[in-house]
Amino acid sequence: GVFYEVVQSFPRVEENLEVDSFVSSHRWRRHSESLKSVDTNRASMGQDSLEPGGFTDLLLEEGHDNTTQIEEDTDHNYYTSRTYGPYDSTSRDLWVNIDQMEKDKVKIHGILSNTHRQAARVNLSFDFPFYGHFLREITVATGGFIYTGEVVHRMLTATQYIAPLMANFDPSVSRNSTVRYFDNGTALVVQWDHVHLQDNYNLGSFTFQATLLNDGRIIFGYKEIPVAVTQISSTNHPVKVGLSDAFVVVHRIQQIPNVRRRTIYEYHRVELQMSKITNLSAVEMIPLPTCLQFTSCGPCVTAQIGFNCSWCSKLQRCSSGFDRHRQDWVDSGCPEESKDKICERNIDTTETPLYSTTTLLPTTTRFRVLTTTRGSTTSHLPTSLPTEDDTKIALHLKDNGASTDDSAAEKKGGTLHAGLIVGILVLVLVVAAAILVTVYMYHHPTSAASLFFIERRPSRWPAMKFRRGSGHPAYAEVEPVGEKEGFIVSEQC
Repeated sequence: GVFYEVVQSFPRVEENLEVDSFVSSHRWRRHSESLKSVDTNRASMGQDSLEPGGFTDLLLEEGHDNTTQIEEDTDHNYYTSRTYGPYDSTSRDLWVNIDQMEKDKVKIHGILSNTHRQAARVNLSFDFPFYGHFLREITVATGGFIYTGEVVHRMLTATQYIAPLMANFDPSVSRNSTVRYFDNGTALVVQWDHVHLQDNYNLGSFTFQATLLNDGRIIFGYKEIPVAVTQISSTNHPVKVGLSDAFVVVHRIQQIPNVRRRTIYEYHRVELQMSKITNLSAVEMIPLPTCLQFTSCGPCVTAQIGFNCSWCSKLQRCSSGFDRHRQDWVDSGCPEESKDKICERNIDTTETPLYSTTTLLPTTTRFRVLTTTRGSTTSHLPTSLPTEDDTKIALHLKDNGASTDDSAAEKKGGTLHAGLIVGILVLVLVVAAAILVTVYMYHHPTSAASLFFIERRPSRWPAMKFRRGSGHPAYAEVEPVGEKEGFIVSEQC
């Protein structure tokens, strides 16, 4: 990229931040072999609704004959591009004649029309959707492109641009060169009039424009292209035709307080085929659906639009994880939450459809779906073990939607638990009393309790005798020799 000076900028240009640009591996390029010719009537089916209200004074109604052919490319993932050749009547219809517009709405930017490598901020009167994000400010540059980033820096040519023809144009080298723009409330047209290349003035003047419509369509129109775009030198300035968007990540440098480093990651780029850019040609880019358009969990996680859409309950946002809000998505833990693509909903039986749902309080990051019919209630729960938050949800459901039978069963269960606790306490008291009585009788053998148990001990004792001959005064074997009531009979004690 090359450095641009930004005039009349708000917010101000970030001078003290380091800006790096990394190109994502997810790149969709347009190649000649991927282009396909289709019948114009076929390609324009269902596109009548794309014509925004209030813009009919700029773009005439599309009229084609059956012999007209266009080249369509659908491999851009975020946009579908259509290239119209110089002999296609649509090319002339898509060109906006600013000279016929209201004079008070057409503005010639005095600074851009007399400088080189300058850019200026322009406010839009409408929300312009770009890669699913709504923009109200853009930055127009003398180099034949529009910068769309929120963070304004000097390397505008790196990424986040709308480039009908980015090159080293210098409007200051000719008195006839101007940069004009026109906003009628539903579309913005930026036109580079009779601009010359700063490093090759003799090639002639270029006249082209970019039109941004409030429905997200982007139209490139080319009136004067004196040479093949592929022959324009990129030595002193990048040469690009297409779109680009990126997300910004802010890093704090611990060694240097109060200094932040911003890194710009380009997550997508549309590169149009430059050989198709000629006099009286045009390119129309129609936006495709993105995850950002969904405002609730259900449509988000079930969307079939070519993106892996996930819902983040903390941000209340649907995303594929790669858009301008990437840092918020990561900092809020959305990648972990998005692994479970089940939405959390509550029961609502007031709706007329057979199955009705409403949203539960967001008490957990785990999602679940609760569906109900008119006669039964079923719940689809995660297969993992319940967490504390899951228990809270279950209690919440009982407090709000339990039936009479459920309440009776709950009361019965509580009674059983109380009886079990009382029984355990009685058993513990009995065991403790038995132990205390046993200890007492052991230490008081003449007590009434001790005598009571002694009188009821077994009445027959085996009579024993000591056999002589052991030869040791402390040792003797005993043998039973007879029995007598309550006594041990022996020859010698």
